[in-house]
Amino acid sequence: MSELDMSQYLGIFLDEAEEQLQQLDEAIVKLEQSPDDIELLNTIFRAAHTLKGSSASMGFNRLATLTHRMENVLDLLRQGKMAVNREIIDVLLASLDRLRLLKDGLAAGSGESGEIDDVVARLESVLAPQKAAGDAAEKGGGHNLTLDDIEENVIRAAQVKGFNPYEIQVRLEQGCQMKGARAYLVFNNLKDVGEIIKSIPHTQDLEAERFDDTFTLVLVSREDADTLANIVKSISEIQEVVVRPIRLAEDMEKTTRKAPAAGGGEGPISQAEGRGGENRITQTVRVDVQRLENLMNLVGELVIDRTRLAEVGNGLKARLGSEELLETLEEVSMHIGRITSDLQEEIMKARMFPIDQVFNRFPRMVRDLARKAGKEIDFIVEGRETELDRTVIEEIGDPLIHLLRNAIDHGIEDPAERLKAGKPRRGTVRLRAFHQENQIVITVEDDGAGMDPEKIKAKAVEKGLISREAAARLHPREALDLIFQPGFSTADKVTDVSGRGVGMDIVRAHLEKINGTIDIRTTPGKGTCFTIKLPLTLAINRSLLVQNGGQVYAFPLANVIEIISITPAEIQYVHRQQVVVVRGRVLPLVYLGHALGQARELPPGESYAVVIVGLAEKQIGFIVENLIGEQEIVIKSLGNFIGKIPGIAGATIMGDGSVALILDVRSLIDGLGVEANRELAS
Repeated sequence: MSELDMSQYLGIFLDEAEEQLQQLDEAIVKLEQSPDDIELLNTIFRAAHTLKGSSASMGFNRLATLTHRMENVLDLLRQGKMAVNREIIDVLLASLDRLRLLKDGLAAGSGESGEIDDVVARLESVLAPQKAAGDAAEKGGGHNLTLDDIEENVIRAAQVKGFNPYEIQVRLEQGCQMKGARAYLVFNNLKDVGEIIKSIPHTQDLEAERFDDTFTLVLVSREDADTLANIVKSISEIQEVVVRPIRLAEDMEKTTRKAPAAGGGEGPISQAEGRGGENRITQTVRVDVQRLENLMNLVGELVIDRTRLAEVGNGLKARLGSEELLETLEEVSMHIGRITSDLQEEIMKARMFPIDQVFNRFPRMVRDLARKAGKEIDFIVEGRETELDRTVIEEIGDPLIHLLRNAIDHGIEDPAERLKAGKPRRGTVRLRAFHQENQIVITVEDDGAGMDPEKIKAKAVEKGLISREAAARLHPREALDLIFQPGFSTADKVTDVSGRGVGMDIVRAHLEKINGTIDIRTTPGKGTCFTIKLPLTLAINRSLLVQNGGQVYAFPLANVIEIISITPAEIQYVHRQQVVVVRGRVLPLVYLGHALGQARELPPGESYAVVIVGLAEKQIGFIVENLIGEQEIVIKSLGNFIGKIPGIAGATIMGDGSVALILDVRSLIDGLGVEANRELAS
């Protein structure tokens, strides 16, 4: 294969290899928990077999060799000749790590960098007892034929074309001097009347004469059994030939009818799929991510122009009244609006990916961390099918890693401690994702020791993050927020898992970057639950538009709880903080102009509109001059020239061409230092 051809297919190979490696990673970890799951073993075997085949076809010998050795181990597990144990799982995962290293080397352009001899030796040591037993069985005569799913599919495809499958057992005469040459002659004579799809032992072993005196072939041919037997017997030094037709299970026949192998010809199922039956196979195509980004930007511009066109039409109608041309313009405007909405929805769907792409890397990580920490953990994952925008998926991985590491190291206790506390020996860590209105919610929950607010405050004082007087004034819920301070850690010692004073501050920073929030619920001795709320997309969002000081601002609807109207007489003061009582609860008030550094005093008026926003358990009311309404907006970055402005998350273009600023609610609240907590509300 030329260098040009290699570069043409390398990208496709790397994408598919990454999918196979991720599938293997997740399935092997599951296998440790369900060692008797034959279907899971078949899934692992198929993934390894596919990776081996594609690696060999691309000429990547180390990848192919290592996956071939893994395949041998997996095949013995499928046949029940070996039982799944921790040693086998460890060596399979080690092999997987080496495969990923080789794949990353190819992606970086440095070739198959990395040795495999040590991992291959570990796999061979696992195979050694079975290999010895197999050699003894060979001396006793005969082979136990097993076919994997791919080989059975090949046979089915051949049967459709009129070929019959046979198992051919050949025994050479004792004392045969050139066993490899005799095996070659058998292969050479049979290839004229059919196709050999399997050899036991492998052809490499036959050529090297690493077998006793018996070997077995799987052949598909249009000839009958007697003809095949006579072809083999015509070769000298052949003592015995046994030819048996191969019968496949009925359930495999049904599976093959649903998904015929390539080259299997046309059939009734293909016609049914053409009519749009329920079994229609979904066709997919790989698309460059940058193209999706460009499409999203173009759709965003269409959304802006749709709004502007509607406003222009309304303005003309107000000036000129109802005329035929205006009615046509209004009709066209509405039609463009519908098409733009549909186009926007389709592009959004194209950018949506199952969160499983992030979740499937965690079972292996949790297993390794739990073993390193000496803890026993049941890891439960729910909501893998939940979809969200790829830009959000890219950012959510690191925060979840830190939360899971925190749950394993700080949350779940040692088995002895759990038993002493009356808990099951094995701890539980649950990762869950689900949709809630226009947000996605992810929870990381453990049934461990929980967090003690007093201990957190003491640690914060010890590390100089807060004064002793300020710590004494903190409500327990506010004390929990201290864990997000840079440099904070409650670990008594530094471990490989955590306790280095980094992590939770990174979690909040990542989440704020994608307009997400995080909340903590904990009960000492019972466990802790972190709840993350994220927008479905970062490109287009629904917002509440308000006007203040002649400028239009947008509150992300995800942060808005409700809107109320109050009179100046209802405004009270608690600890020099403006508040209002809403349904028996004290709500802190802030004038939006003051929060943005424009004006401290409220403008005179008979009543004020208050937008109540929430961050976790905190709720604050922002007094605004005018309410405009709810609208779908396209989020635009302020750019590097303007930089990051406190309280402003971005901008959007309005229907009349003006610019509205999108508010960063958390930044506004942090900048004010408002004591929006339960202590104020009590």
